[in-house]
Amino acid sequence: QVQLVESGGGLVQPGGSLRLSCAASGNIFSINRMGWYRQAPGKRELVATITSGGSTNYADSVKGRFTISRDNAKNTMYLQMDSLKPEDTAVFHCNAVTTEAMGRNGVYWGQGTQVTVSS
Repeated sequence: QVQLVESGGGLVQPGGSLRLSCAASGNIFSINRMGWYRQAPGKRELVATITSGGSTNYADSVKGRFTISRDNAKNTMYLQMDSLKPEDTAVFHCNAVTTEAMGRNGVYWGQGTQVTVSS
C-alpha cells in the first residue's frame, strides 16, 4: 500500500510560479514510476512522469515551463511550475505505479491540489 499527499497548490498570477509536492508513505520501495496529472472541466492530461531511474517525460503543453523531480531521502516528488498560464488551471493529482504481488502493478492517487492561474 502507498499513500500520496499533495500540497503546494494555490492562486497565482499569469507568469508566476508554484511548486507542488507529493509526499509518499507506506511501501514506497515498490514504486516504479510517479507522475502528475491535471484535471479540469472537459480535460484530463498527463503532465509529467519520473521513473525510479530518474527518467522524465513531459506533456508538450508544459515543456520548458514545468520540471518534475524527486527527493528520495524525503520520499517526496515535486513539480516546479514556471511561466504559468490561465489554461494551466486545474486540480493536480499525484500518481504512483507500483510492483505488486503476482507480477501485477498497483496504481495509487493523491487527493489532489487546486492550481488556479488568474489575474
